[in-house]
Amino acid sequence: MTTPDSDSLLAEQLLRLTRRVHRIQKHHLERSGLDVTPAQARLLRTLAHCDSPPRMADLAERLEVVPRAVTTLVDGLEGSGMVRRVPDPTNRRVIRIELTEDGRKALRQLRGARVSAAEEILDPLTDLERQVLSGLLDALVDGSPDRTPKRAPGRDQERAPGQEHRC
Repeated sequence: MTTPDSDSLLAEQLLRLTRRVHRIQKHHLERSGLDVTPAQARLLRTLAHCDSPPRMADLAERLEVVPRAVTTLVDGLEGSGMVRRVPDPTNRRVIRIELTEDGRKALRQLRGARVSAAEEILDPLTDLERQVLSGLLDALVDGSPDRTPKRAPGRDQERAPGQEHRC
């Protein structure tokens, strides 16, 4: 059983780890040579998982941000040629956002930067420790009190089966 002090320590450790992950990812992003912010990278990843070009409102909902924030992100990515606005084929008032070839190329570079960052973060852990961590993180992300063992995802797997999001 945990005590309030140990829960407080765990919360602090999680916050420190989150900050470290963001810092290392940002560093690897900068080293990749791409002029993409972490928020833009997240939007690109979200677009890559959509079955068809989404509306701005769909992206805002998926990213859990206000629509104005998506407009700013799309403006920056469109300016660098990674996304484009396209008219909806069934409703001319609706604009959809799609990845360009430059956007797909950037995503490949971003994945490489994320893998490098993950390798750096996970380097101190053994394979067994990584499997245990994966199971613990699944339980925290899912928020499920279920204690049945879950299959640990592969190290280079972007998203576990069933966790894909389609716009």
